[in-house]
Amino acid sequence: MDYIIYFAITIGILVFIHELGHFLAAKMCGMRADVFAIGFGKRLFGYNKINGFTWGNLPKDFDGQGHTDYRLSMLPLGGYVKILGMVDESFDTSFADSEPQPYEFRAKPTWMKVFVISAGVIMNLLLAWMIFWGANFFQGKAFTKTTTVGYIERESPVDLAGFMTGDKIISINGKKVTGWEEVRAEIFIHTLGEDLNINVERDGAFKTITIPRSLVPDDESEGIFLYYDGIQTKIGDVFKDTPAEKAGIKIGDVFLTVDGQKIYTNKEVTKIVSAKKGTELSFQFLRDKDTLSFNIIPAEDGLIGVSLLTFYAGDVEIRTYGFFESFYYGWINIVDMTDLTFTMLGKVFSGNIEFGKVFGGPVKIAKIAAESADSGIANFMYFLALLSLSLAIINIMPFPVLDGGHLVIILIEAVIKREIPIKVKIAIQNAGFVLLLMLMAFIIYSDIISL
Repeated sequence: MDYIIYFAITIGILVFIHELGHFLAAKMCGMRADVFAIGFGKRLFGYNKINGFTWGNLPKDFDGQGHTDYRLSMLPLGGYVKILGMVDESFDTSFADSEPQPYEFRAKPTWMKVFVISAGVIMNLLLAWMIFWGANFFQGKAFTKTTTVGYIERESPVDLAGFMTGDKIISINGKKVTGWEEVRAEIFIHTLGEDLNINVERDGAFKTITIPRSLVPDDESEGIFLYYDGIQTKIGDVFKDTPAEKAGIKIGDVFLTVDGQKIYTNKEVTKIVSAKKGTELSFQFLRDKDTLSFNIIPAEDGLIGVSLLTFYAGDVEIRTYGFFESFYYGWINIVDMTDLTFTMLGKVFSGNIEFGKVFGGPVKIAKIAAESADSGIANFMYFLALLSLSLAIINIMPFPVLDGGHLVIILIEAVIKREIPIKVKIAIQNAGFVLLLMLMAFIIYSDIISL
C-alpha cells in the first residue's frame, strides 16, 4: 500500500504540473481547453461549470460552451489537456469537417503552438529547478573531505584488486576526485557499465588499480563497497541485564579494538563477537577523551547486548549558498543531470549497460518513491525533482504522442505552410501510442524481474 500511495502522489504531482503548463499556455494564447485530465481512459469523476461535480463519463453530446471539464480518469499513468483543434491523446477529430475557429489550436500562429506544446516541459524543468534551489538554499551540501581508503574487508573485491588501508584516491577513470561524495558518484553513477581504473597515492608513489565492472555492485544497498578513512563504530544503545550493561559499557562509547583487532565498522564487531560466544574478549573504547578497557564474555547467542552505530569522525564541510546563488547551482544540477541522462542513454544503446539499470517504470518509481519518503521529505523532494527532470527530457524527444512529436509536426507544417492531413496525424498518433504501450509493458516487465 505504501508503494501504491507514494506512486499515486508522485505521478499525480508530476502529471498535474506538466499538464498545468499546457493548460495555462493555451489559456494565455486564447485557445479553448475542453478537458484537463489526470489519467487516461474512462472518466471516473470531474467538475465543470455547466453541470458541476459528476461521476462517470459525460454525455456524448455534452457541450462545455468553452468551459473546461477537470477530471480524474481510470488509467493513472499520465494525463492530457484536450485543446480544441488539436490532434492529441484524446484522438478527437470532430473539428476536422468545420472551418478553423479563432479559439482553436490549428488557427493560431506557429509561435503560439510551439509555446503551448513546450509549456509542459518548461513546467517540469521549473519544478526541478525550484526543488534544487530549495535544497541548495535551505540545506546546502555536505562534503566529506577525504578520499583516503579506510577499512578493507578481507577477500572482498577491493582487497583482491589490491587496495590497502591508507590509499588516497586521486582519480577514477581519469576524473579527479576531491571528496568521498565524488568518489561514490564516479563509482556508482558516472562510470556505470565501465571497468574502474582508480589512480591512488600510496606512500608517496602512484599506482593504478583496475576493478572489472562485474565485481562492482549496482549500489550500496547490500553493503559498503569501499570504506573511507575516519569511519568508526560506537554504542547506540545498551540493553538491560546484558553482559555489556554489567561491564559498564555506556551509550556513545566508541570502539577502538576487540580481541586486539582495530575496529572500523559494526560488521567487524559482529563477526568477532559472534565467533567467540561464551569466551572472554577484551574491548577497548574511547569515552570522551579517555581510553577504557573491558573484559566481556558474550552470551550463548553470541551477543553482548548493544546496538551499534557507524559514523564518520573526520571533517565534513557543509557548504551553504545564498538566495540567488542557489538558483545558479540549481541550474547547474539540471545541466549535470541532463548530461548524465544522455550519457546513460548512449551506454544503453551501445550495449554497455543493461536497459533495466537505467530505465524504470511504475513499479520502480513506486519503490523508490516509498523508500525516499520513508527517509525524509527532503529525499522525497529530491527524487521528485529528478523524476520531473526525466519527464521533461523524455517528453521533448521527437517521438509520436510525446510533446516532442507534436513539436516536430508543428515545425513541419510551418515549413510546408499547410496543415498535415488529420488522417495522417491520427495514424502517427496511433502508431506512437502502440509503440509507447509496448515500451511501457517492457519497462514494467524489467521492473518486476529486477525486484
